[in-house]
Amino acid sequence: MEELRIGSTVPNFELKDQDGKLFQFDAVRGKKNLVIYFYPKDDTPGCTKEACAFRDQFEVFEEAEALIIGISAQSVDSHLKFAQKHKLNFTLLSDNGNKVRKLFGVPSNLFGLIPGRVTYLINKEGKVVYLFNSQTKSEKHVEEALRILQEIK
Repeated sequence: MEELRIGSTVPNFELKDQDGKLFQFDAVRGKKNLVIYFYPKDDTPGCTKEACAFRDQFEVFEEAEALIIGISAQSVDSHLKFAQKHKLNFTLLSDNGNKVRKLFGVPSNLFGLIPGRVTYLINKEGKVVYLFNSQTKSEKHVEEALRILQEIK
């Protein structure tokens, strides 16, 4: 599978969220813009900063008709603890085995040891309109997503 790029149509996928409920991409396609961000690991400093930045801008994303979805390989239980600890108000999906990470073609960093941090902006038609890849600038993912959402409004 080739990595998703700007203009790519996102294929359907299903993963469990932090509450153990099945999330299906096709169920939200066509209804909202989506900000899907892949992050390395729950409760690490950079990932916590990023998640809290998304949390703090939740209403702005809602006004832009966008759903925020965080994806990493940790378990449903790990995601639930992370979400509760930091009062996260958006969906976290458990990508055990990194199937969806591979589907999107998210690169790994640091000799493949650290899963990449990439944010995808997907319009209501299910097409990638923007992506931002930065392992270290975790909060910039939020700024970039908001900037592009304002442009496509």
